[in-house]
Order: sequence, then structure tokens, then C-alpha cells
Amino acid sequence: QVQLVESGGGLVQAGGSLRLSCAASGSIFSTNVMGWYRQAPGKQRALVATITSGGSTDYADSVKGRFTISRDNAKNTVYMQMNSLKPEDTAVYYCYVNLRATFLRWAEDYWGQGTQVTVSS
Repeated sequence: QVQLVESGGGLVQAGGSLRLSCAASGSIFSTNVMGWYRQAPGKQRALVATITSGGSTDYADSVKGRFTISRDNAKNTVYMQMNSLKPEDTAVYYCYVNLRATFLRWAEDYWGQGTQVTVSS
């Protein structure tokens, strides 16, 4: 079994900061891409940021310069530091990990349960 546990969401005023964490645990052989997606009310889930096992990053244009994604490979954990938050950043944020479990010979996508981020104006 593999589990993703997210933490760090909450309510913050515009201009404030939050740090999200997502730890993958269980029968993990290796992790590949890790990232964050978000889904605002009435909208589709959208990519926020990703990071490869080698540390290459990619960001949605709307968060470039404000959000920073990082990872700790030894802990199978991905982080996202969110600064200068705006009301339009309000959404449920989902952790995403592409990993190979020990009981499979291929990698699969796993998702966290989601954490609410609310930015008040």
C-alpha cells in the first residue's frame, strides 16, 4: 500500500504565506515526478507546479515568482512554499506523485486527499 498525507493548508490574508507538505509512505520502490494541482470551486483541477527526481521544476504561469516547489527524496516528501498569496489562489490543493511501488514493475500516479487553501482579501 502507498499513502500520501498532506498538511499545511489553511486560511490566510492576501499577501500572506503558507507552506504545503506531502509525504508519501508505504511500499515505495522509487519516486519520479512529484507535484501539486489545485481545484477551485466550479473549475477543473489544474497543474500548479511539478518537480522531477533530479530537481527540475515547472510552474503554472499564474504562480511563477510566488510559489516554490521542493522535495526531500530521502523522505519521499514534496513541499510548496506559497508567498504573496492572492484570493484567486483559493482552492483545494492536491499532492501528486508518480512512483513505483515495490509490488509493481511499473510506476503509477497517486493523489493526496486534498488540503483547503483560502486566501481572504
